[in-house]
Amino acid sequence: LQLVESGGGSVQPGGSLTLSCVASGLTLDNHVTGWFRQAPGQEREVVSCINTAAGSTNYAGDVQGRFRISRDGAKNTVYLQMISLKPEDTAVYFCAAGKTWWGQGTQVTVSS
Repeated sequence: LQLVESGGGSVQPGGSLTLSCVASGLTLDNHVTGWFRQAPGQEREVVSCINTAAGSTNYAGDVQGRFRISRDGAKNTVYLQMISLKPEDTAVYFCAAGKTWWGQGTQVTVSS
């Protein structure tokens, strides 16, 4: 059972990135799947989550309108599209299924 994130990188403020979380050994659509982030010296916080069964998505207040979570059931993948990135978005981004299974994280750095 494994979750693997990808798509992180370094961008300038105002830039965009799309993160991917591919699962093996479990079906993401069967679990509430979320993106979390942890900046240096700070606690891990939830960014967004998707509940495919309920047809719902949720976002943290500071990413609302800039980030979009989506899923591709056929690819067993959840995405996080991020636009208008800010320096304060800099963090390691993790995906999690059911807050039980976690990926290893991907670094996002927003800096000029």
